[in-house]
Amino acid sequence: MLKNKGNIMIILLSGLAAMSVFSACSSKSYDTGVDDSGATGALQTVDETGSDVLAESAVDFDHELDSYEPKKRKYNFYFTYKTVHPWWDAVALGMEEAQRQYLDRGITITYEYMAPEGASAEDQTKRLRMAEEEGYDVIGVDVADEEIISPVLDDMVDSGIKVMTFSSSDAAEGCKRLAYVGNTHNYRDGADLTQALCEKLEYKGKVAILVGSKGAPCHEDRAKGAEDTIAKYPDMEIVAKEYDMDSVDLAYDLTMQILKDCPDLDGIICCNMSNPVGAARAITEMESHAVIVGMDHDEEALRYLNEGVIYCLGVQDCYSIGFDTIQTAVKIADGNLAGDLFPEKTDESTTLIYQKDAALILELLYGEI
Repeated sequence: MLKNKGNIMIILLSGLAAMSVFSACSSKSYDTGVDDSGATGALQTVDETGSDVLAESAVDFDHELDSYEPKKRKYNFYFTYKTVHPWWDAVALGMEEAQRQYLDRGITITYEYMAPEGASAEDQTKRLRMAEEEGYDVIGVDVADEEIISPVLDDMVDSGIKVMTFSSSDAAEGCKRLAYVGNTHNYRDGADLTQALCEKLEYKGKVAILVGSKGAPCHEDRAKGAEDTIAKYPDMEIVAKEYDMDSVDLAYDLTMQILKDCPDLDGIICCNMSNPVGAARAITEMESHAVIVGMDHDEEALRYLNEGVIYCLGVQDCYSIGFDTIQTAVKIADGNLAGDLFPEKTDESTTLIYQKDAALILELLYGEI
């Protein structure tokens, strides 16, 4: 069944428009994880000789709506995220499945799912301000910059707007947003990826960090986890820390420059889905021995993993994020607050996978090896 779902997934991914309006066409236990370095139970690790069963669970396609009975027959949501990118297309697939299941129950859900071509807190602020005038049942945001966006969300909530966060970046601690669905353990993801790199390098060497978008909580937290882990080992050194702004091309350019400045580079820690691809292209071109660790399920990155160019990837369960976001938004729209019906933070999983897992994940997600 997973293979069929994976084939469906790649077909849908190839057809998703970057800016579109989706119309409505598990019973799941929620982990109320604690934030970042204190997160519990959400990150799964498959070592180089680990279980295929755990690798298969990196993305959970089996979801059913819980028993909650919505109060309305129609809902209209607005979701905006950091930047147009395949990672959020995968989140959209989970949303689409939740919509389909609600429609089977006679409930129509429409939503706008929109983002800029490049990450921008200023652009996100404008989108949120425009959306709050349109009467949506719930507005959801994947936060581009917690310092800039969190006060905007507070102001919207004070004005009576129902606001949630989702995906990989929550608002700042203490923000008045009503709930968050996504990765609550980004610091730990960064630390665990870096620990795997340190072990591979036998705790010595020069490494670089490609962060992603400046100010994006998930990227900054992963980079902080990486820095704190490197700091534990006196024979390891961070020689560069660069922001690629979620661009494969910029990540490639930055990696090329880092390799020119430090030709004996031993490793690269990549904190988003784009930069492992850019880094791997550069490493391959320069015939460098640097070991790459990074995030997520980009098809090209998985192929580099399969070839051994990338050492390991932390795969987030985007499908579950999307499904749970819609289900939580319905409950928020009905006036419910975090508690028995949904947690303040719905914690989704990350699974570290290695070369031996790459073919399986490629087949599951893209229908081919």
